[in-house]
Amino acid sequence: MKPQGWDEFLKQITQDYELHGKLKEIFLVRFAYENWRKSDKEIWELAEAASHETYKKQMTEVYKYFSGDKPNGCPELEISSKGPGKFQILREWLRDIKYVEWRQAGTVNVKNLNLALPNSSNTAIYIERPPIETDCFQEIHKSGALLRIKAPEKMGKTTLIKKILSYSEASNFHTVYLNLQVAESAMFVTLDKFLRWFCANITRELRLKPELDEYWDEDLYGSLVSSQTYFQNYLLEQLEEPLILGIDNLQRVFEYPEIAKDFLPMLRHWHEEAKNVEIWQKLRLVLANSTEAYIQLDVNQSPFNVGRQVKLPGFNLEQMMQLAQQSGLEQNETIKEFAQSLIKLVNGHPYLVKQAFFAINQDKLAPEKVLQDAATQGGIYASYLLRHWENLQKQPELITAMQKVIENPTGVQLEPILAYKLEGMGLVTIAGDLVQPSCELYRRYFKDHL
Repeated sequence: MKPQGWDEFLKQITQDYELHGKLKEIFLVRFAYENWRKSDKEIWELAEAASHETYKKQMTEVYKYFSGDKPNGCPELEISSKGPGKFQILREWLRDIKYVEWRQAGTVNVKNLNLALPNSSNTAIYIERPPIETDCFQEIHKSGALLRIKAPEKMGKTTLIKKILSYSEASNFHTVYLNLQVAESAMFVTLDKFLRWFCANITRELRLKPELDEYWDEDLYGSLVSSQTYFQNYLLEQLEEPLILGIDNLQRVFEYPEIAKDFLPMLRHWHEEAKNVEIWQKLRLVLANSTEAYIQLDVNQSPFNVGRQVKLPGFNLEQMMQLAQQSGLEQNETIKEFAQSLIKLVNGHPYLVKQAFFAINQDKLAPEKVLQDAATQGGIYASYLLRHWENLQKQPELITAMQKVIENPTGVQLEPILAYKLEGMGLVTIAGDLVQPSCELYRRYFKDHL
């Protein structure tokens, strides 16, 4: 099913990347959802190009607008590369990164959003946080491995998943990246519909022919058994090498408890099948979520207490200086002092650090100005903080909880579900039974605005 608002999204992209005339028409036709699986030879007539050769030249021009050397371009898209792979690269970047940003931003112009909020998923700039990457690479080689990446939003979960999948591809493994955030609400109406969507999308990404009807019988066997049979007897059976399945934004399923209470134990069961059934050793799961699961799961059914947990900390000073250098800033004492101040202000939060370096390098703001106005409505974090404020307004009980946290900077006890929700939003940290603001920026801002 077409992603909701996909046509409107494509039109917005043509504006943001300044595609006009025939190039705009070519782009809209080529990346229309119904044309994703069609070859270029089928597309050129639909796009009313003068000839197939003309169409190919025009598509080459289109790719240049999105190349990795351009601001806000697709990091993996190199115009020097040849072959049809460029379409898949750009399509997946638009679908998995830009479309998600567009949906989350609502009616905000994507171009303006990117200028104000540098893309945290841009893999052109990647700062390692040892030993996280090495540990993940080693773990993924284990039969039936399960990696659990948990961190607040914009801490680098998606980037790490892509890094793991890129490494896995270099190891000749099969890889699939599935972002639950792009699934329409209609896919979560029933467990059966969701699982069929889940299996069908994985099949498509593996470039296999969907054969769900051959293995699926909801009435006779149920959806869970049908999906397991499909995976075991069809998908895994056809793969000679391991399949690394990265599921991003897993918290989306938490919004649908009736589905989550079956889907999450299913992932746990598939992981444990590797101990008993050889073919399941091919499947290695990488799960990423930003919140705790609020549904009640038996301890023996939860996927959140098995496998290897990966926590993403904020950048330390050395990592921040690496990011400053990659962002085009000189390595001098002024920038070092600024980075040290940022550690105190935002606790090394990668996205907020990127914003600060972007403001200095691109907007030419003075470091002291960035720090002075950080928690104000005129500061560089204004829109970011406003979104957090708006999310709190939707849940009055979280406002009360956050007020208690702000009033007790040394720590306060909260009901577990409230503490976990605030932690999932990235606003607090939990140490033992005590909840504290996760950084000075939030303490200052919410002290004045709650």
